[in-house]
Amino acid sequence: MTSPKVRIYEQLAELAKVLGSAHRLELIEYVAQGERSVERLAELTGLTVANTSQHLQLLRRGGYVRSRRDGKRVLYRLGDGPILDLVASLHGYAEKNSAEVREIVGDYFGKLDQLEPVSREDLLGRLDEGGVTLLDVRPEDEFNLGHLPGALNVPLGELEQHLSALPKDQEIVAYCRGPYCILSFEAVAALRARGYRVRRLEDGFPEWKAAGYAVEVSP
Repeated sequence: MTSPKVRIYEQLAELAKVLGSAHRLELIEYVAQGERSVERLAELTGLTVANTSQHLQLLRRGGYVRSRRDGKRVLYRLGDGPILDLVASLHGYAEKNSAEVREIVGDYFGKLDQLEPVSREDLLGRLDEGGVTLLDVRPEDEFNLGHLPGALNVPLGELEQHLSALPKDQEIVAYCRGPYCILSFEAVAALRARGYRVRRLEDGFPEWKAAGYAVEVSP
């Protein structure tokens, strides 16, 4: 008879197996922004709707996402529990133990932004004191689902058209979907090249929300 410990390890192995897909990890990042339809998630990931649905069903069986029907659409949201903490731990482990991950982080992300990012705790203190502009560079639909209080939404692709709305006499803190979201890295690099004082938030909106900090939802 299989021991209780081995049975638990078998279940842990099954849960870990669900995360063994780059597409499913990416889907978790997108679902963490807010509730999305299968069609929108397929558009974001570049997968077919059928393939996206299959990945989401596996994530749902593992408890990583939850779903509901809205007419003919199926909407997915992040599941309960410390899912983002689990993914963050995987990030940290990979950066420490995978030479390829360290190389990508250093050669690609590091070249775009070599300054230390702003921690959530530090940003919270700066917001209380005032004197910082929050810049959300995610697409508008993600911003509308939820964002940091008082944040200005300028999607990365529209940055050039809205430079006049950004102050040069005040520090800007940019954020997007998470620690590896390229949007905020590219926004920071572009704004620094134009003389703005700007830094990144250490992670993104989902981690801010998961930490229990206040968020706003657009009407």
